[in-house]
Amino acid sequence: MTANNANRFSTYTTASAGSDSKNGDAAPKKDLWISMLESVASGKHLPEKNMLVLGGTVDSQREFFESLSSSEQLRRTTGTRPSSRLPPVANSFALGYTYYDVLDADQEDTLARISLYTLTSPSPAFASLIKPLLTPQSIPNTLIVVLLDWSQPWKWMRQLREWILLLRTVLISLSGECKETMEEVMEAWRDRGRGGGTNLDGTSAVPGTGPDGDVALPPGPGEWEDALGLPLCLVCQNAEKMEYLEKTQGWKEEEFDVVLQFLRTVLLKHGASLIYTTPSTPSQLPSLVHSSLGIHSLLKKHPLKHNVIDRDKIVVPPNWDSWGKIRVLREGFDVELVSHGWTIDLDQPLSQIAQKTNGTTTADHPEEQQQTNGDAATKPSEPEGSTVALYESAVQDPTMDALQIAGRTNYSTKLEVETTETQTFLAQQLKVLETYRQKNEEASSAVREDSRGGGGASGGAAGRAGAAGSNGAGGSKKYSGDEDEYGVFNGGRPPEQRVMEHIGPVQFNMGGIQVDADDMVQRLKDRQAYGVASSDPPTPGDDGVVEDAPPMDTENLQAFFTDLMNRRGPSK
Repeated sequence: MTANNANRFSTYTTASAGSDSKNGDAAPKKDLWISMLESVASGKHLPEKNMLVLGGTVDSQREFFESLSSSEQLRRTTGTRPSSRLPPVANSFALGYTYYDVLDADQEDTLARISLYTLTSPSPAFASLIKPLLTPQSIPNTLIVVLLDWSQPWKWMRQLREWILLLRTVLISLSGECKETMEEVMEAWRDRGRGGGTNLDGTSAVPGTGPDGDVALPPGPGEWEDALGLPLCLVCQNAEKMEYLEKTQGWKEEEFDVVLQFLRTVLLKHGASLIYTTPSTPSQLPSLVHSSLGIHSLLKKHPLKHNVIDRDKIVVPPNWDSWGKIRVLREGFDVELVSHGWTIDLDQPLSQIAQKTNGTTTADHPEEQQQTNGDAATKPSEPEGSTVALYESAVQDPTMDALQIAGRTNYSTKLEVETTETQTFLAQQLKVLETYRQKNEEASSAVREDSRGGGGASGGAAGRAGAAGSNGAGGSKKYSGDEDEYGVFNGGRPPEQRVMEHIGPVQFNMGGIQVDADDMVQRLKDRQAYGVASSDPPTPGDDGVVEDAPPMDTENLQAFFTDLMNRRGPSK
């Protein structure tokens, strides 16, 4: 016992004394308890993941956040640890922020904390807000998510191009160390699911066909030709509106397939993933996002399955798609042309694209605007072979049809109408009404002066007769005698008649029968006129002789009625 204690004490003191005296220049050894506490603290440290959400509106970004965090927060609040409420979301201005924790399958352990940074506008001025988020330490743990909405699918190619150009602007301006980190991330990302390492969902990949068996398969044509440096995921929200497009806009399966082929071809160049989501409907969105960030449950695996059959539940994981699979969806789609056209679109500077989107290009050059006045609803010019132009010709904006009919020359993705203030509009209309009133007064006064030409009653009569004679001879307008009273512009008709012609016949319901009041009044007048005419004495005929009525025997009639009165009934 004593020997053991001595040995135990001497070992500790010898090590500590030797490190302090003999090896004073070397780093002192750490205490056993300190190292144990540090190891425990590092084990409880949460992995930090970042997600940059681009596009959509304030509400659609909140819906995306709720679709990711609702299940996690529900399990947290209904499980054994009723603790936290939903974290606040601040995304109303410029760069927004929120976060949520990813729980394991046992609802106890927290796998990671995801910080979401949101941005709704692809303005070049916001590039300086994104740049501080990308550091050599954060780049391996960052995912880019672009939100699109099925309410306006004809804008998707244009919106996606703007976001990718904005990301390029930010990534090019990063330091050399950040660029080296992005290259390493893209190399590891490119080998996932191709026989090198593990799949996206953490499962083991299929061995390669090389001699070593672990060599990753090379990318096919059109794959990974333009890697951004960060993983990219495209989320198309509100897939339930596809049914609305089918009913109101006449969309068919061909249109939906064309949209999907364009998206898959473009995303294939960046090694990105694609998913369609519907609010309040379970989807693979949490599995896709968490797998892309390297978050995997140790207790329960969530395999990520592709789906290109159900049109409202599309899921295309990275490194799964190819040109051959895109062609199979519908024949006649030129994959090479679309892929090459996307390269042309991304060669344009972001500032020029922003001017086209805002419609300021023609406004800055009035001469060009005058040249395009002959074309109806002209769109901003795109380079030859542009994928954006191909997409918008295949998936047309229904509002642009109305603009073409109206003959508008300026491009706009919205049916915009410029309005004036109410008081300004009423003041303008008052001037117009005053002008019309003055013209009517001048015309009516001129007619009165012409009709009274000779002066007095005889002169007025002569003037009216002369006017009637001239009108009758010339075959022009023929005014009635009440022209002075009602005016020429009233058509010589009394106000009551003009009002009745304007409002039409008056009808009402009487006992379930629709009755015309004017027709009933006319019938009563006709009946009354017929009764008056029948009571008049007979008129002489053509020969001037009045036909006498046959004589009536009054004595016989009186005797007949007297006999009827004097008769008695039969005896009972």
